[in-house]
This record gives sequence, structure tokens and C-alpha cells, in this order.
Amino acid sequence: MARRKGRILAFQALFSWDMGNKDVASLMDFPWVHAFGQEGEDAGEVSTQPKESETFARLLVAGTIEHIEEIDALIRRHLDSWEFQRINKVDLAILRISVYPLLYQKDLHPSIVINEAVDISKEYGSDDSFKFVNAVLDNIKKELGGK
Repeated sequence: MARRKGRILAFQALFSWDMGNKDVASLMDFPWVHAFGQEGEDAGEVSTQPKESETFARLLVAGTIEHIEEIDALIRRHLDSWEFQRINKVDLAILRISVYPLLYQKDLHPSIVINEAVDISKEYGSDDSFKFVNAVLDNIKKELGGK
């Protein structure tokens, strides 16, 4: 549960970073979580592990931003008849935080990363976001040699 909450925090932080609202350092404190008590659907369950969720989220955000050019280039290569600039910012943030572990966290099975991305896109994206996210990530997984 902590990793799922961490992915959601990372998605939210990366979305905010991309929108230009905050600098990375202040985002890594996840001020919206502490200000509004947003710790997910099961706040009681997550409240026992907020540090683990936040630590995982920081790893995803820092790694994604550090490798943003490589991640974006990989996403661009897998946009069938779609322009990078036209990607919905929610979908882009989900794609970015998902491509990072596909590239650099080899201990995570690609299907877990993709399933989590699809679930997050169903919750936060538009009606068809999950199809787009799934297709792009599946193609990237195949390129990287994932099963």
C-alpha cells in the first residue's frame, strides 16, 4: 500500500512541477498532504506508513526529473501519430513516473509498474487515459526487453 500511495504522491508532485507551480525542493515535502491530511483512500492505514510512501515518492520524483530528457525521448518514440505537446499533463506525469522505474528500477516487475500506472490514470485521468497510458508503457516495456 505504501508504494501505491508513493506513486500517487510522485504523480501529483511531478504534475505540479510540470505546471510550474512549485520548485522540486518544496514539492518533495508534499505540502498538500500535510496541509489537507490527504493520505489516500484509507488514511488510517496509510498514516502508519507515511514516511515510507513519501520516501518512495521522493525517489520517483528525483529520479524522473534527473532523467527527464531520456524519459521524454522514450515516450516520444512510442507516441503513434500523437504529438508530445498534446499529451494531457495528467497522462504525461503518470507516464514519466512510470518510465523511470522501467528504465532504472529493474527490481520492479514491468507489469506491476504498468498496472499501477493504469490504475492511477483511471482515478485521475480522463475516461480514456488508461488506454493511452497502457499502450505507451506496453510499447516501451517491449522495447526495453520486458516480458
